[in-house]
Parts: sequence; C-alpha cells; structure tokens
Amino acid sequence: MTDPFADLHAYQRLPRVAGLALSPDGTRLVAAVSVPDPDGTRFRPALWEIDPAGKQPARRLTRGTTGESSPVFTPDGDLLFTSARPDPAVTEQPADAPAALWRLPVSGEAHVVGTRPGGIAGPVVARSAGSVVATAMTLPAAVTAEDDDTRRTERRERKVTAILHAGYPVRHWDSDLGPDEPRLVVGTVTDNGPVDWRDLTPTPGAALREAAYDITPDGATVVAGWRVTGPRGTGRSVVVAIDTATGERRTLADDPAYEFFGPVVSPDGRQVVCRRESLSTPTTSPDVRLVVLPVAGGAAREVAPGWDRWPGDVRWTPHGAALVVTADDGGRSPVFLVELGDGVDGTDDRVNRLTEDDGAYTDLQIAPDGTVYALRSAVDAPPAPVRIDTAARQPVRLPGPAQAPALPGSLTEVVATAEDGTPLRSWLVLPAGASEQAPAPLVLFIHGGPLGSWNAWQWRWNPWLLAARGYAVLLPDPALSTGYGLDFIARGWGAWGAAPYTDLMAVTDAAVARPDVDGDRTAAMGGSFGGYMANWVAGHTGRFDAIVAHAGLWALDQFGPSTDDASYWLREMTPQMARDNSPHLHADAITSPMLVIHGDHDYRVPIGEALRLWWDLVSRHDGDEADLPHRFLYFPDENHWVLTPNNAVTWYETVLAFLGHHVLGEEWTTPDVLR
Repeated sequence: MTDPFADLHAYQRLPRVAGLALSPDGTRLVAAVSVPDPDGTRFRPALWEIDPAGKQPARRLTRGTTGESSPVFTPDGDLLFTSARPDPAVTEQPADAPAALWRLPVSGEAHVVGTRPGGIAGPVVARSAGSVVATAMTLPAAVTAEDDDTRRTERRERKVTAILHAGYPVRHWDSDLGPDEPRLVVGTVTDNGPVDWRDLTPTPGAALREAAYDITPDGATVVAGWRVTGPRGTGRSVVVAIDTATGERRTLADDPAYEFFGPVVSPDGRQVVCRRESLSTPTTSPDVRLVVLPVAGGAAREVAPGWDRWPGDVRWTPHGAALVVTADDGGRSPVFLVELGDGVDGTDDRVNRLTEDDGAYTDLQIAPDGTVYALRSAVDAPPAPVRIDTAARQPVRLPGPAQAPALPGSLTEVVATAEDGTPLRSWLVLPAGASEQAPAPLVLFIHGGPLGSWNAWQWRWNPWLLAARGYAVLLPDPALSTGYGLDFIARGWGAWGAAPYTDLMAVTDAAVARPDVDGDRTAAMGGSFGGYMANWVAGHTGRFDAIVAHAGLWALDQFGPSTDDASYWLREMTPQMARDNSPHLHADAITSPMLVIHGDHDYRVPIGEALRLWWDLVSRHDGDEADLPHRFLYFPDENHWVLTPNNAVTWYETVLAFLGHHVLGEEWTTPDVLR
C-alpha cells in the first residue's frame, strides 16, 4: 500500500470526512466524505451512513457525478441533501445547473424535491413539523422564481456579468458578491410533488450573507442572523425571528456594542442560544460569549460569564437544561457540558469538560437519550466520527469510511516562557528516527487567524508531509492564539510584531535546544496571518535558512482598505498600528531566501500584497535573475486556500523543493509540472 505521506498524490486521495447529521430518533448517522474526482481537478463529496452503535461498517449512500452535501433528516427518517447532479426526471438539463434539494427515502431512490433558479443551499428541518427552510440565491428585483429565472436567462444570453453595488462589502473570501442575494425560503417536503417554496425575505439586500439560521420544531418561526449596515461602510450582525406564515420579522438580539451569530433553537422551541461577540477597538480585542434569548422576545442572558474560553459549536441537550459546547483550550478543542442555572445573570451555570483527550471536536450531534456524537480530529489524527463516552470522558471511534493512516513520526509538546513571563506551549512533530545522533532540521509552522490555535488536523498545512521527509515541525500558539484566555489574546492585540514575534522566537529557541532537533538547519513558514508573521520574521532575523509566506499580509497601509472586510480589520489597524507593524518597512533587512505563494482570487489578502512583496524582493537583488534566491508561486485560479487536488500537489512539491534546496543543501529542481 502506498504511503500517503511519502506520495503527494496518494495523500490527496485520502478520504476527508466533514459534517455530520443525526436522525431525530438517534438511530442513523450520516457524514459527507470527499475524495478527488478522476482528473484531480476538484474534491467530490458523497454521503456515507455510519452506525451510531459502532457495530456495522460504514456504507456509501450516494454516488452523484457532482457530489452531495448538506445532509439533514426529516422527522420520518428520510434523508435530504443538496446536489447539482443531473436529475433523471429532466430530459434537458444544463451542465452548470445549480444545486437542488434531493430526498433519499428510507427505502427507495433519491429524487429531486425542491429547486430554485439560483439553487438551494443549507436546508434545515423543523424537528416536529418537517417543514424545510433553506437559502435560495435570487436576483434583487425578482418577485417570483419564474421572474428570477427570466432575469438570469436575459443576463446569460446578453453575456452581462456586471454588478452594480450600492453598499459594502463587494467581495468575500473568494467570491464576488452579487448580482444575486441570499433569501430564506420555506416549504414542506411531501410525496405529492416538488416543494412549493415561499419567500420569507423578499427584499433582504445583504442582510443574509453568511447568515446561520434555525427553525422551531413546530415550523412556525425561523431564527436567523441578520446583517445591519452602519455609517462609513460598517455593519454588524443581529438575530431576528421570522414568522413562517406571514414573513413578519422582529429583532431578538441587537446591541450596538456586539455582533450576534449562529442561533440554535432549543428542543421546546422557546429559547435560542447564540454567540455574542464584542466589537473590537484599536486597544481592545473582541470577546465571544454565549447568550440565551426567549424566542418570544425578552432580555438576553449571558451563559457562564466567568468561563474564559470562546465557544465554538453549540447544541442543546434534549431536556433543554444544558448546552454541549466546543471551545479551544490549551492546544485542544474539547467538548464541554454547560448546565444552565436558575439565575438571571448566569453566575450559577456550571461548566464541565466532557472529553479529556487531545482531540479537537466539531459537528456536534445530540441523540434523544443525550448521547453525543461528533467528528474528532487532532494534530495527529484526521477527522473521524466518534461517540463520546461521557462517563470515561473519552471518544469511542465509530467504524467510518476510512482508516487513519500510519504517521511517519511522533507528536510531543514543547514549553517555553515569554519575555513577559507568560507560559507558552507548542506541538512538536518529530520524524521517525530523530535522535541526538541524527537531529532533524526544524520547520517553524505559524498558524493563521490570527485568532486561532494549532489543535486539529490540517489537510492544507499538514506537518506529517514534512515529517515524512525528515523534518521536525514546530506548531506554536503565540500571543493572539485562542484557548489560553482573553489576556493571552490581548498581549498581541494591535501589536502583531511584538509579543507574537518574540513568542515565536522563544518557542523556537526551546525546540532547537532539544538534542533531537538541528538548530543549524531551520525554516519558517505560514499562511494568511501566518504568512504575515513569516514576512515579519524575514525582516527581523536571519536565523532561518528559508522562509515560505503563503497569502501573507505585506503592506498594512495597503491591506487594510483593500481586503474584503475592511471595516473589521480597521477597528484594530489604525494608521499608527499599520506603521508599527507593517513588514514592508523592513524589506531592507531581509537576508533569508523567500518563497512567496498567492492565489489571484484571494480577496481576504488581495494579490497586491504578494505583488508588492515580490517587487520589494526583486528590486533589492543586486545580481541577475539567475542568482535570485527567491521564488514566487502564483495560482491564477486559486484563492486564499489552494483547493484543487492537483494544485495542492504542486504547492507541496514547490515548498518541499524550496526547503530541500535551502535547508538541506539539495540541488534546486523545479517541479516538472512548472517547467
């Protein structure tokens, strides 16, 4: 069997599990599993059923040519999903047909039950009534689905691609926003024909972009995030309740000092829990808390106000008296049980950790008997379905679609002390065979975010691919990382080049002090904010033999106004902060060879950052191009990430060649596909 960490193409073929759906009675568990299509140009998801009892092997449910996603169960146990695969009931269907809503009955074949001209996405089912709410992209002036289809046809036939904006933002991550807008539609799946969608939000504008939503068990109310605009290009998210019969909308949570996200309705339909994030300032980082709101309207109640961790995924227990929550915590992301007390201020809420292992948990699902299911990953384990044994506080792995691959090394931790005395920790991946007699060269991996943590499996930035080639890989959580409390984040807020940088150097010093790590052969690399830090490191130390900066911020005066969400970043990034922390002002000090990587469709960190960095490197090189130590890997059709399998292979081939040349002293060899 091919070693997937030694063979980049075999690595790309490893099944990737993402997303869980549990039937209302708790007897069926479904996950989406992605593998590359035959030509390696995209990942194709399929749905697999997993036995919650852990007795039967997983079985594949769908095999569509375009893939299936967003699984959700109806009250009677049928499976709904979205897919753009051809509908066998339609004789002529365009190749670029949008995703439709499909129904796979307990017994029988899958068939289309709901369509819209702009596609159907994100279905959510009322647990008792069975009505479905979903997102339908719709042109702003369209009144009906037929009207929307006519307008789309006219644009297509006239080859009009222009978008007229009257607000901000105009782009998001890798997508141009518009000309259509997301609307919420609701309908009921029956055996008598397609869903008759009703438009709940006929004129939402940009209010529902990136919005999460839920529906009460009786199907009477949809609770959703709703973006409201402010002056000077600002905006924030509130939570609204929408009557599914009348479309009447009322606001549940709105405070000018906060944003509200991710509402989840309680089992009895009377309450909703959501995340509340304080708006940051140049000197104050955001804080994220859970709040509970009555669906009928009333004051918000903060959950566990003394708990200094930021909640991630959240679900209600069946009786509605507690919440099951994930949160970053010390290089892990455990599952917690938050028991809600009787007090109005939340001070009598009790937080108990349900998992004591090193895992990072996502996609929580709660069975009627209270059993918790989730996807568990870790730095040394890809995502896999588990049942959480709350008594033992350990996950029980369920037979899934794929076995975990054997790793080419081991995982340990490194601790250090920051300049201000703060304890620091990092994961350290060691290749097989690393020892005092054969110390491994070190690669410092810097995570993005910056509000994040190395605590889960990474498909894009996978340290085990480097370990398979003999490198030790350091995965630090410097200042601004989550899982260590608000004070730890505040150490780097508005001062990206200060504590985050000195923390990285402190943990690197601790790693190279180990006898099994070679401190004379080192490299640093990172993506997004990690790319920013790689750029900052390049201008502040020559200790690294090579530096790789993927999608990195370079000139903060340029980045702030040109990113896709300037209003968010400019809360922190004052002109003075940009001057104090911009890597481009230290270009003259760069001595390490740099590999710059960027995708042209990256709107979060626009391509101008890489172009300016590349010019600053090239224009400071006194020799001819044959002697230039730097390289620029440019992807015209990729974005902030490199998502297509073949491009990802090329990414790794180039990074490994660059590190091999400058760290290991190997002869430079351009990957064949780039010659």
